[in-house]
Amino acid sequence: MRQATHTMEVATRGQGLYECTAAIAQWVAEQRMVTGLLTLFCRHTSASLLIQENADPTVRVDLLAYFNRIAPEDGPYRHDSEGTDDMPAHLKTALTQVHLSIPLMGGRLALGTWQGIYLFEHRTRPHRRSLALHLLGE
Repeated sequence: MRQATHTMEVATRGQGLYECTAAIAQWVAEQRMVTGLLTLFCRHTSASLLIQENADPTVRVDLLAYFNRIAPEDGPYRHDSEGTDDMPAHLKTALTQVHLSIPLMGGRLALGTWQGIYLFEHRTRPHRRSLALHLLGE
């Protein structure tokens, strides 16, 4: 059994879903493992990770609109010291996830045909988000 770790940055331009499947899959391939488990961890409290459809961009548009409806910027929040978009970003992160586990099978991530890995940026300003990757396998 072997393990490998890596940190990658995802630059965002504000709220939205940013696909990072290709960069993650490339790093996994460079590790030359055949079977195992990849764990991804988003090191932020105002962004999250999703596995979501990567074929139809309207899915991402609808997801963003839905989360903005359930956690609006003009909500009655006490925490507002980092801007009006900060507390809604924390709520959106709480409703999604900051870690993913994806099996490695036959040297490839076991994602479905239309699945992609996304960083879900919840803040309105651009950010550089850090993801920690840990691959355990052989």
